Amino acid sequence: MPTIVVDVMPKSELLDPQGKAVSGALGRLGVETFSNVRIGKRFELTVEGDITDEVLASARKVAEDVLSNAVIEDVVGIEVVE
Repeated sequence: MPTIVVDVMPKSELLDPQGKAVSGALGRLGVETFSNVRIGKRFELTVEGDITDEVLASARKVAEDVLSNAVIEDVVGIEVVE
């Protein structure tokens, strides 16, 4: 069955305390490769049947209305994974 993957991230202008904590932990572990860490959410929506334009539109609406908080988050990706 195909799956629609929705990625949600905090808005870029907002602080990401979890990302900052992970970034600090990496530094303490001696990992200096990464200058910044941001943590988001991934949702996997399994679809029975074909993924049509209507199904994708429904996934976009659900992503914007239910899966993310528009005040502090952006839906940054919606993709189909077979």
